[in-house]
Amino acid sequence: MAKRKIHLVSNAHLDPVWLWEWQEGAGEALSTFRQAAEFCEKHEGFVFCHNEAVLYRWVEEYEPALFRRIRKLVREKKWHIMGGWHVQPDCNMPSGESFVRQVLLGRRYFSEKFGVEPRTAVNLDPFGHTRGLVQILAKSGFTAYLCCRPGDKECPLPQDEFVWVGYDGSEILATRASAHYCSVGGKERERLEKWLAEHPESDLAIHLWGIGNHGGGPSRKDLRDLAALMTERRDLELIHSTPDAYFAELEAKRPSLPRREKDLNPWAVGCYTSMSRVKQGHRRLENELFSAEKMVTTAWLQGLMPYPQDALEDVMRDLAFVEFHDILPGSAIPAGEEGAVRMLGHGLEILSRLKARAFFALASGEPKAAADEIPIFVFNPHAYPVRTLVECEFEPWEPNFEKTFWNPRIYARGKALPSQAEKEESNLSVEWRKRVVFEAELAPGRLNRFACRLERTPKKPRPAVGEKDGAITVATADVVATVDARTGLLDVYRAAGIDFLEPGGFAPLVIKDNADPWGMKVRSFRTLEGRFALASPEEAARFVGIREGGLAPARVIEDGEVRTVIESILSYGASRIALRYKIPKRGTEIEVEVRVFWAERDRMLKLGLPSKLRAPRFMGQVAYGADELPSNGDEAVAQKWLALVSEKDGAAMTVANDGIHGSDWSGGELRLSLLRSPAYAADTWEDRLAVAQDRFIPRQDTGERVFRFWLNGGPLGDRMETIDREALARNEAPYVLAYFPPGGKKRALPGAVVDGEAVEVTAFKKSEDGNDIVVRLFEPTGKARTAVVKLPAFGASTKCRLKGFELRTLRFSRRTRTFAETDLLERKPGKA
Repeated sequence: MAKRKIHLVSNAHLDPVWLWEWQEGAGEALSTFRQAAEFCEKHEGFVFCHNEAVLYRWVEEYEPALFRRIRKLVREKKWHIMGGWHVQPDCNMPSGESFVRQVLLGRRYFSEKFGVEPRTAVNLDPFGHTRGLVQILAKSGFTAYLCCRPGDKECPLPQDEFVWVGYDGSEILATRASAHYCSVGGKERERLEKWLAEHPESDLAIHLWGIGNHGGGPSRKDLRDLAALMTERRDLELIHSTPDAYFAELEAKRPSLPRREKDLNPWAVGCYTSMSRVKQGHRRLENELFSAEKMVTTAWLQGLMPYPQDALEDVMRDLAFVEFHDILPGSAIPAGEEGAVRMLGHGLEILSRLKARAFFALASGEPKAAADEIPIFVFNPHAYPVRTLVECEFEPWEPNFEKTFWNPRIYARGKALPSQAEKEESNLSVEWRKRVVFEAELAPGRLNRFACRLERTPKKPRPAVGEKDGAITVATADVVATVDARTGLLDVYRAAGIDFLEPGGFAPLVIKDNADPWGMKVRSFRTLEGRFALASPEEAARFVGIREGGLAPARVIEDGEVRTVIESILSYGASRIALRYKIPKRGTEIEVEVRVFWAERDRMLKLGLPSKLRAPRFMGQVAYGADELPSNGDEAVAQKWLALVSEKDGAAMTVANDGIHGSDWSGGELRLSLLRSPAYAADTWEDRLAVAQDRFIPRQDTGERVFRFWLNGGPLGDRMETIDREALARNEAPYVLAYFPPGGKKRALPGAVVDGEAVEVTAFKKSEDGNDIVVRLFEPTGKARTAVVKLPAFGASTKCRLKGFELRTLRFSRRTRTFAETDLLERKPGKA
């Protein structure tokens, strides 16, 4: 009878941040690695395995002598670099491109410092795994994936070993290590024997061991006990091993393994919403990084500025660290949250400076302004035209002390564009600043120039839209939208002749919840405790700062030839919401701004959208893909957009967002999850919440938060063809600045331009090695199509054929002016 072979993988799971701050995590990394190095040096045949480049960076910086010991042990194959990512991130909420950067940072570091490239990606502790990872892994040189969660209760699998199939058809081997990754010191033999007894069918397995979470690693007693077990059990072949070695053997079983064409979810569904300011900050840093790269690269390739590689890598590391699976999901302590906010701010400040430098470089070739012109420049970072509403504040030549009104008018190439003045950010008694909103179609990948001219009028135009019979209605050739002045909610949304909503759209719902930030023991948040209601005139007045009298709680605050803005003030207990609907005069997209002042504890806030669509499928964007989400009310995780897709009606309704991830759909109502207010790092391990009852315990996300959504609807094919580009454009927003240029002689050319429908450029940057240009393309609709990529500054173009959901990376040589396909590590052709 053949022996059962067990690959023993010694590790020490170490959360850089969780119940502690990163400095303590760094200290534990040093002591854990020091102890592990001693084990490797003293015990013949023992191999220690560890991943996460950030931990090795800390060792390199704070204890160089230990770092040299580890490098020697790696060369001697006594220490194995496993995984190869920057951290073990949350594996649902980062964008597809963020996952690429996690891999890129880790792969490059381990290759440079240790000369290794692990073949197995390792994410042991994250709370679920998007199917979009498969293509990213396969195109980054990985052949296998090792995880622990979710367990069989939450995510039943035919067996723990399987072939995981991505949206584009990519495949990798995968194993769920059901015994998890942590040992109890001195009890590892007992733990292993228990697992072996419970899994008698397994003739080839991987077993993770070592004290973890706050580091620790192998213990001497456990090492002795495992050595004894190796000798005593004749039916077992126990070897100290690595994930790569295990999967090399598992490869022979590939033909007989089950195939998984789904994600690996759910677990801890509260984490899709907890700590919302970290999630929103993370999304903003993603957006700013990728749009800044596009802007900087456009200037650099035309010789207008040096490429800030080191600064951009600093930001990538900020982004990657905040994605750690106890930071982005919201399961850390308050100090962890504050540290994340500081790190996000650090990255955002670097990018704001880089964007300014790129902007002034690109504008240096622009002609001087005409005598009566205030130039407004808008950089479109996207490789396709973007139709949008541009908002810009600027300073007139001098304050207007007259009892008149300056009405800004916008022109493009001499043609007047629809525009209107709106309330500026400041609150002065004279017209010191102006704010203009105008419609524009932005040319791809370049600065777009508009001329603003001020027309003096007797007074600001009065709104033409108002309340009538208890309703405020905007009706155009494209859309009909009605806000009920008695509820403050959106009762009618009709686009392309289709009614999409039942009355009561964007209703703020208070959901019963508890103090557990993970949501460990639940699958959904559906129990309604109450609803926000329209404030009274007196409540509305006090809330906005009017001391006497009342204020209509639902009213028009802006109206012009571009849009109507309606504001509703709603209340629940001690909480308030200022809800703004921005309804266009052309087009069908309604922007909804939700300013929340939250004072509830152990409760969740959702927005309800009751839909009239018949039997829709619930869809959402995921990392480099799109997927059908649960329709039974279970909490779902998605990224920049959600959709209700009705084949019966031939229509789809979409909702894009600026930083939420949780939602649910059941009973004809879509609910968007905005925030939760659990305690920090409070578990339900013993089926009870361990929250102190004798003192005040802070809760997450109390205070002011702002969320933005973009509602759109139309024929099914058109809507689903365009939503991904729309959501990307709303998130990676154009860069807008009023500026008087110096009067150069040569205008900057566009960066990257794509001809063809739907295909996106998700990365446009300098290669990590050398001076080539990297262009990453993604097909987001699931349909095969062709796109032509152009780099106008070089007069170069190439045609690309993409499968549905396919990700392709091109590397353009500035020397030879040719394109070549490469992997996600951006390696020169021939080195991949």
